[in-house]
Amino acid sequence: MKSSCNTVIFFHRCLRKRSAVSFLGVLVICLLFMNLYIEDGYVLEGDKQLIRETATHQLNPERYAPTYKDLSNFSGSINISYRYLAGTPLPRKRYLTIGLSSVKRKKGNYLLETIKSIFEQSSYEELKEITVVVQLADFDSAWCEGMVQDISQKFAHHIIAGRLIVIHVPEEYYPILDGLKRNYNDPEDRVKFRSKQNVDYAFLLNFCANLSDYYVMLEDDVRCSKNFLTTVKKVITSREGSYWVTLEFSKLGYIGKLYHSHDLPRLAHFLLMFYQEMPCDWLLIHFRGLLAQKEVIRFKPSLFQHMGYYSSYKGAENKLKDDDFEEESFDIPDNPPANLHTNMNVFENYEASKAYSSIDEYFWGKPPSTGDFYGIVFEKPIKISKIKVVTGTEDRQNDILRHGALEVGEKTVGSKIGRKCTTYLRLGEFKNGNFEMTDVEHKVLFDISCMRILVTKSQKEWLIIRSISIWTSQTSSQ
Repeated sequence: MKSSCNTVIFFHRCLRKRSAVSFLGVLVICLLFMNLYIEDGYVLEGDKQLIRETATHQLNPERYAPTYKDLSNFSGSINISYRYLAGTPLPRKRYLTIGLSSVKRKKGNYLLETIKSIFEQSSYEELKEITVVVQLADFDSAWCEGMVQDISQKFAHHIIAGRLIVIHVPEEYYPILDGLKRNYNDPEDRVKFRSKQNVDYAFLLNFCANLSDYYVMLEDDVRCSKNFLTTVKKVITSREGSYWVTLEFSKLGYIGKLYHSHDLPRLAHFLLMFYQEMPCDWLLIHFRGLLAQKEVIRFKPSLFQHMGYYSSYKGAENKLKDDDFEEESFDIPDNPPANLHTNMNVFENYEASKAYSSIDEYFWGKPPSTGDFYGIVFEKPIKISKIKVVTGTEDRQNDILRHGALEVGEKTVGSKIGRKCTTYLRLGEFKNGNFEMTDVEHKVLFDISCMRILVTKSQKEWLIIRSISIWTSQTSSQ
């Protein structure tokens, strides 16, 4: 471990004249590896102290508040004082915290409409599971006081119920924001704006770390889809057993990015460490990659839409819209946990699991033959109300299932890994590459343990199974 520390010092001395970007990459990787060793207890006490001193020295402590000099402790909270402007956290953890950071705009103000959309688009049951935290991040105290009054008047019952909290961090806790590096040749005022925004988000993340199981970041000019929380819960459930750092429910900026709350302290430290290097949405990509989620996991249709016309930076026009957004409630499937398998020849990494995912991805196999199948074995027997299977895509309309049937099975045999059903009931045939059936629970009298797509005739075309959607009516007690 000492040799690793010497390597860090060596890189610092030899590369200090190179670009800040290359130095940043080396530093991030070294620090994260240091953190992993420290947290797992593999480093002697003397080495830990050397790491702390080295890491702090390299990051120029004069540019950072004293409260977060110990950069080796990525998982600890940042010790700053928050001003409660309205509401206080409840002792009971909620399912989801929704974070918003807002500053005074030269043109337009959409914060009240954003808060209104969050609450109006949520059912009474959903409201019990969310906490909304608004950070007023402007240093203009008169603006903050005015916004608190407006928020308190319009959303008093949500504040009393503990669903809405408004906070502020005093300017004294912020690092230096003037005279920063002008990466990407950005003008000085823009560098200051985006650097402060990184710190704003870091302080907000730090505050929200223990309020709920999950956290989603919105901007202060966003419209929500109906019952978005129910959709988020279904997506999270469908990803059980799989590793993820960030789930995305919008393709725009820092809107609709979902995290495990236990990752928030690390993300807060990360934004603070590199607050002056690049915009926050770029830093988020690096954070996700460093935690080993290499690909974007984005849900469609989007649940959040940018509605502002003027940016918070200088009041510039910002007409960005998410064309995948759907405001009205849509019927998202349940897709209960299951083991997926196929005997078809899979193309590259378009494996079976991708057809069953709630994310926009699909299974792709080479030309199937008679008797080939795509199988689903549920972890528990279930009652199914609706089934929908779509094959082919808009750009590959020929890669559909030409001749196939959908079948369900009752009882499984074999070990946990190799379980399968021995008998199946055929529900129907595919038509034009698709299958859809409702009221399944009235047509199938047993609890369903397996489901399979069976190829009934060989075809020359490849096969894409774009989506498999299953809606359940109740879970069997077996």
